Amino acid sequence: MTYPMPSPALLARLSERLGPSGFATEPADLAPWLTDWRRRLTGSAAALVSPANAEEAAFVVAQAAAEGVAIVPQGGNSSMVAGATPAGIGEGRALLVSMRRMRAIRSVSPADNAVTAEAGVVLADLHAAVEAQGRRFPLSLASKGNATVGGLISTNAGGTQVLRFGPMRSLVLGLEAVLPDGSMLRGLAPLRKDNRGYDLKQLLIGGEGTLGLVTAATLKLVPAIGEKAVAWVGFRDPEQALALLRRLEDRLGEAIESFELVPAEGLALVLRHIPNTRAPLGQAWPWNVLIEAVAPAGDAPLGARLEAALADALDAGLIGDATLAASEAQADAFWKLRESMSEAEARDGMAAKHDISVTVADMPAFMARASAAVVERFPGARPIAFGHLGDGNVHFNVRAPAGGDDRAWFKATAADVSRFVHGLVTEAGGSLSAEHGIGRFKRADFLHLIDPARLAAMMAVKRALDPAGIMNPGALLPLAEAASGP
Repeated sequence: MTYPMPSPALLARLSERLGPSGFATEPADLAPWLTDWRRRLTGSAAALVSPANAEEAAFVVAQAAAEGVAIVPQGGNSSMVAGATPAGIGEGRALLVSMRRMRAIRSVSPADNAVTAEAGVVLADLHAAVEAQGRRFPLSLASKGNATVGGLISTNAGGTQVLRFGPMRSLVLGLEAVLPDGSMLRGLAPLRKDNRGYDLKQLLIGGEGTLGLVTAATLKLVPAIGEKAVAWVGFRDPEQALALLRRLEDRLGEAIESFELVPAEGLALVLRHIPNTRAPLGQAWPWNVLIEAVAPAGDAPLGARLEAALADALDAGLIGDATLAASEAQADAFWKLRESMSEAEARDGMAAKHDISVTVADMPAFMARASAAVVERFPGARPIAFGHLGDGNVHFNVRAPAGGDDRAWFKATAADVSRFVHGLVTEAGGSLSAEHGIGRFKRADFLHLIDPARLAAMMAVKRALDPAGIMNPGALLPLAEAASGP
């Protein structure tokens, strides 16, 4: 499918409606937004279009739809899979639609436990706004200073509290979006129960901008944290970690919000490459978990309860060692070790990165099985798995062999490694994308491994809502098929 260039008349109409703050064609203005977060792919666009409100966003989409011009939505440009990069569409043929000017928090309702925020609101700013009202939005991730509400919704982002609260799909109460013909889907009411047929917002959540342009959302809030306890625990193997999680849930219930797996090799990378970090335990253990438990104000002392539960686990031989953070600063230091894993790994060399999920119960065995299979298939490769063990999602990355040219290895081997790993995950009944989405980087493997019936259903929805295939072509779905009729 070849998309048309935006006509001079279309660009003039957009420029007139949006003004100089909302319309740019100068290469210097576009350049920062044309390369993906991992700096592996650079695209091109005819213009950078930045609507300031939902009406302007609808105008942009309607004008593009009239000419069949491709639209690539972009939030914080923090996609790990190039989901917001205008590439593979044709040189300079797309409109890059940035939502960063739509950053109003329209309302915070403690009575409804809900906040309505526009698509360009940065996650860290959302956290601050609701905390000022005595509430909390229970989703956080390392890129909270860049990631925006619209991008989080479009990728069904996860983060470190999925164990208790679920991903974005579980936290969106209402949605406002522009459909591919320029019409508005208005449904921001914070309804907990709504049985009027299809839940259309769920089509857009995780849709990666292929079915519409999210302009605002109403999100679920929970009470602010009254007390928090953070612990670092050492283990022999992940099976023990999972057993501890279930034991802690029995003792502390829903207080356990985060349960993050860190292998010894990953901790060593952080200590080697990230300044001002230190090991929490006196002895190195093959595996570690970072645990965070929270409780509202007025609950029984949480730190003492977590400490007692860990002491019992130690006496039972379930864990090797444990320490509780004695201060907020120490808790932050523990979290820094976990959140710096990706940065430390990148500083150490190139790696084929995979964001995968299997059932929680199967994850410990899968990590061992998949690691052995990767080493057998690619001698010298160094698998490393870390992340959200409690919800069955780990980052299963494969580093280049030690002592060699990691860039040459990556260029020659990474694609084969990824297809092999994704095949192992699919055979195990899991997903090759647990929280990052498919984007452009994973599309080939996704289409190779997806169940044909599932792909056919997705394509039918795409053709029904976006028959011209103008919404984020090249991401998630086949480019030519998405733009063609049945």
